[in-house]
Amino acid sequence: MSKKWVYFFANKQAEGRADMKDILGGKGANLAEMTNLGIPVPPGFTISTEVCKYYYDHGKTYPEDLKQQVDEALKRLEEVTGKRLGDPERPLLVSVRSGAAVSMPGMMDTILNLGLNDETVVGLAKLTNNERFAYDAYRRFLQMFGDTALGIPHAEFEKALEKRKEEKGVKLDVELDADDLKALVEDYKEIYKKHGKEFPQDTYKQLWAAIDAVFGSWMNERAIKYRQINNIKEGELLGTAVNIVTMVFGNMGDDCGTGVCFTRNPNTGEKIPYGEFLQNAQGEDVVAGIRTPVPLEELKKINEAVYNELLSIMERLEKHYRDMQDIEFTIEKGKLYILQTRNGKRTSQAAIKIAVDLVHEGLIDKETAVMRVKPEDVERVLHPKFDDEEVKNAKVIAKGLPASPGAATGKVYFDAKKAEEMHKNGEAVILVRPETSPEDVGGMNAAEGILTARGGMTSHAAVVARGMGKPAVVGAEEIVVDEEKLEFKVGDVVVKEGEWISIDGTTGNVYLGKITTVKPQGLEGEVAELLTWADEIRRLGVRTNADVPRDAKVAREFGAEGIGLCRTEHMFFEKDRIPKVRRMIVAKTKEQREAALAELLPLQKEDFKGLFRTMKGLPVTIRLIDPPLHEFLPHEEDQMKEVAEQVGITVEELKSIVEQLHELNPMLGHRGCRLTITYPEIAVMQTKAIIGAAIELKKEENIDVIPEIMIPLVGHINELKYVKKVVKETADALIKESGIDLTYKVGTMIEIPRAAVTADQIAQEAEFFSFGTNDLTQMTFGFSRDDVGKFLPEYLEKGILEHDPFKSLDWEGVGQLVKMGTEKGKAARKDLKVGVCGEHGGDPRSILFFDAAGLDYVSCSPYRVPVARIAAAQATIKNRK
Repeated sequence: MSKKWVYFFANKQAEGRADMKDILGGKGANLAEMTNLGIPVPPGFTISTEVCKYYYDHGKTYPEDLKQQVDEALKRLEEVTGKRLGDPERPLLVSVRSGAAVSMPGMMDTILNLGLNDETVVGLAKLTNNERFAYDAYRRFLQMFGDTALGIPHAEFEKALEKRKEEKGVKLDVELDADDLKALVEDYKEIYKKHGKEFPQDTYKQLWAAIDAVFGSWMNERAIKYRQINNIKEGELLGTAVNIVTMVFGNMGDDCGTGVCFTRNPNTGEKIPYGEFLQNAQGEDVVAGIRTPVPLEELKKINEAVYNELLSIMERLEKHYRDMQDIEFTIEKGKLYILQTRNGKRTSQAAIKIAVDLVHEGLIDKETAVMRVKPEDVERVLHPKFDDEEVKNAKVIAKGLPASPGAATGKVYFDAKKAEEMHKNGEAVILVRPETSPEDVGGMNAAEGILTARGGMTSHAAVVARGMGKPAVVGAEEIVVDEEKLEFKVGDVVVKEGEWISIDGTTGNVYLGKITTVKPQGLEGEVAELLTWADEIRRLGVRTNADVPRDAKVAREFGAEGIGLCRTEHMFFEKDRIPKVRRMIVAKTKEQREAALAELLPLQKEDFKGLFRTMKGLPVTIRLIDPPLHEFLPHEEDQMKEVAEQVGITVEELKSIVEQLHELNPMLGHRGCRLTITYPEIAVMQTKAIIGAAIELKKEENIDVIPEIMIPLVGHINELKYVKKVVKETADALIKESGIDLTYKVGTMIEIPRAAVTADQIAQEAEFFSFGTNDLTQMTFGFSRDDVGKFLPEYLEKGILEHDPFKSLDWEGVGQLVKMGTEKGKAARKDLKVGVCGEHGGDPRSILFFDAAGLDYVSCSPYRVPVARIAAAQATIKNRK
């Protein structure tokens, strides 16, 4: 028996189901599901994604039996509709659309009105008694077919259309009559000839050319780019399906129309129907943003019965799919048809609200809600907003539709490729377009925000920006974009390429100039509730990397359960401290060094008191000094003079010290525990500051503190033994003298491969491990973190590495050292606590690995704490499966 490639659906019966997305694509699977549910769906058939895979695996050819299966499905479709493809009396017209398993709005090709030619257009006019409608459908088909199947630039057809409108002195397409459209059809045929192409009058040839075009679009530039941006690996999906569906027409008169609706507001997540409608139009008009539609409620005034039927279907589909639905519909002569439903793209704010509300409504459970929200959604709701004072004084130059929330400021660029280029050069970019198209997706991804002159809340710009979490203002119709002059005008204001503007995607305001953006300082509402559920689920603890009380306070408000890394040397760079640090470095004797350190001691102690006070009894891991000493000294001639005076030596003496401290490879040089082995007095001072701060807080404010003293860059157990002895003798003496009971721990940072390999030995001395995955990655790969930018982009582009290993953990190499170190360490010391404090502590993909490897906590920057909380919960759920 031959393999099934084609799946039919009609009259409340379909050969497919919603759970067949991999084979039928999202669109095909949902058309089948809706047909089975008795939703009014036009009949049709789906050619499976497996054909797309076969097509590319076999040199762009099709399976032998595909033609026969398509012919059989076409015959069934003709029987069901009572129409025939190419029949001049009762022509069957179909749409040919793409649809992959993952929704990729506008990325692949669509052709409407297929089956029209010089004969069938006459039949359609008679059948509908509407000549204008028939020729409007024909010119649209010629345009889409020419662009999609034959590669004739879309803009050439648009120019011909604009020319006809200008000649007639009208603004809208609907103001052209049947004769105008007949003439336009001939104009379009001339465009074909100009490009050396022939429009096929054979409707069967049209069908196969369209099928070729849809499969071909799977590997077009915009689809590939979309998959890259959304981390969909090539080969992860089989490809696109092709959906061939009977046409229903929204452009046959005023009792017709087309629209897009969402079962909830995709911007805010509110439970209110949301959408747009265009009377006497085809579906592409809404999505393309060519005409600005009216809100969905207007449909109620035009046809209340259809409006109520639509609301009823929306509610039914949302309950069935247990998620917010994005629905395309058409009304033909007062009859409603549903053309598509899918889980709707939504802003991050909406994603969180919808997930939480669906739990309260009893449609999903808490785990499902946590899995529905992407970690980056949580990060994005902590979107920047404009500084309150600055925005009051800023000049509003235009107002559009608030399509995707958040505030963005950047330099104006009109071309998507140029926007990408300038972003790579480190510029903040606002992409400004008349309207966006799928070709602009790279520039949209590179931009801080997006501004369009045309389009509605369901236009391409709006949908894609929401999916990317980018602030966007669309349909700002006061703006006139001149792409040739590279400027836009609003009244008498002219903004040229490279000049600053600011946009607010929450209000729709467009401001002249640059406005400072600020991040929120805490969590509230639905996001706080969702993260509480995540905390109930997750196994991993979440701490923060914080060096000052301000950062620690933000992290606490975001739910951090302690400090996993405090870098003490960051405190040394303050203006009042750096001279004292430098005096310590240039000291010629131990006594001089101790005298300089004695000046630093009270300052460091106050720093630690601030951190301990903020963390209110939660664990605080403080790393002893790590960087090489030369980093604290000047290297420029003019600075040397000033510093020499500060520390009381000659410029020549200072130069000599700088030369002595100079290292060819400082990252592998005299730093970390190697420094405190050479200069134990540094470890003594820092231990006194840490333990002294804890003692004083206990005595003065009755705050219990759990200090964890971390010795960095240990590669051999004897290094740890030596420094630990210095730390313990100092700490124990202070505690004894104070007469209070204080518990503290001494542990190490595992950042050298040898430490991971000998973790069982190191755990005999260390009471906790914290993996410093930044340095561990550097030493495992042999990549210098400071120089990797010269070649890493090539590695990623050429597929040598799948991820930047400094952003997302290398599971197979560095990850195996983390896993080995954890297992060996815990086997040697049962109560060993193991965490991670590199950049990877806030990366969801890395957190998934750390959870599986048995670590106890991750630590990340304050603003990543909410991300880590939800990512850790998702890791628990995934690893449980």
